[in-house]
Amino acid sequence: MTSVSELLAANLQDVFGNRDPLTRRAAIERVYSEDVVFTDPEGTVHGRAALEDKAAALLAEAPSDFVFVDDGARYAADDVGALGWAFGPAGAPVARGIDVITVANGTITSLRTFFIDPTM
Repeated sequence: MTSVSELLAANLQDVFGNRDPLTRRAAIERVYSEDVVFTDPEGTVHGRAALEDKAAALLAEAPSDFVFVDDGARYAADDVGALGWAFGPAGAPVARGIDVITVANGTITSLRTFFIDPTM
């Protein structure tokens, strides 16, 4: 069984940080439940295909030197976890946030992304 900590890492690196569509799709099949729910400030989407579209669009719009990195500790319980992240050129992120996941049967069933408030 995949741990919550491993799923947090896979979500960030193997999916949202992965610019190769074939390996990203394989990771999506492995990491998320078929009916995964993904919510970010733009709204909510349902299912693996919609999540894949969100990841692909984000990466297509970002410069090629932008990468996701862990930005703090991973917080994990049996069925929920959280991970802070940073996105941008290595060492100079332009965005920061946190992902909160819910897990059942070894896959992510829900993913909620929050961005750090730039006014704080």
